[in-house]
Amino acid sequence: MKYRKLGKNGPEISAIGFGSWAAGGDWGGQDDQLTAESVRAALDAGITFFDTAPAYGRGHSEEVIGKALKGVRSKVVLATKCGLVWDENNKISKNGSYASILREAEDSLRRLGTDYIDLYQMHWPDTDTNAPAEETMRAMDKLVQDGKVRFVGVSNYSIPLLEESLKVRHVDSLQPPYSILRPAVEKEILPYCQEKGIGVVSYSALTSGLLSGNYNYETKFSENDWRSRNKAHTVDLKSNVDRAEKLNVIANQFGITLPQLAVAYILMNPAITSSIVGVRKPDHILSVLPAIDVKLDEATLAEIRAIAVS
Repeated sequence: MKYRKLGKNGPEISAIGFGSWAAGGDWGGQDDQLTAESVRAALDAGITFFDTAPAYGRGHSEEVIGKALKGVRSKVVLATKCGLVWDENNKISKNGSYASILREAEDSLRRLGTDYIDLYQMHWPDTDTNAPAEETMRAMDKLVQDGKVRFVGVSNYSIPLLEESLKVRHVDSLQPPYSILRPAVEKEILPYCQEKGIGVVSYSALTSGLLSGNYNYETKFSENDWRSRNKAHTVDLKSNVDRAEKLNVIANQFGITLPQLAVAYILMNPAITSSIVGVRKPDHILSVLPAIDVKLDEATLAEIRAIAVS
């Protein structure tokens, strides 16, 4: 495993991170024992960065990940999120208010079974209660002052929202979606983060499975799988499968798999600290580890980018 420093002030974390959205059961169900086995396999492979969120299974992912990391808590960088809350009907809304952030942190600490969170991230911009980004960051800073949070990050933020947040305190990290098929952040956001010393822990390296190499024109998803309602996995599935096949040709030329190519592409960007890989079973994380050592030349990178927009 290789390790990179998170921004200008953060800790060193593994270049590949463990993503635990699936552990919450939002991908058509998940076995908790299999999640625990996946965590152990990741730890044995040198993975030190584990990312979860309350919204993943309405707290279930945090509980499972917290239990799986018991006994090694001080050896890992544990990240979770805030800003997505749910009511008695399990309807989720966005809330970045000061009071909500402090309350959510206490709930996450309890579910995770820990007395501190290494990296606490605002999950999505607050477009429901419309709490200003500065108010959210004041709450995050209070948690740092109280010793309940070590580092502060945001997820899915634009540059204007980052700038508002930076008025209050340094933002240690940004977590944006980033993959070969979703390269939008390359243009402005990644260079901005480099300039400001903000670490980047990108998610959806395989574009939620589209770059797994396992999909075809006939692939269908169960009703309780969020991908059954996602345009990239339904309406645009055929064109994305075609792109994946072209990318697989490049992967074969390098003697690697398509998922390894997808992760290697992300790690080639100098702004990236860690690429979070979604995990349902041990092989999902173990199979991409060789990507750490893959070097892609400029001609190959250009070819990959051309396929992405074809």
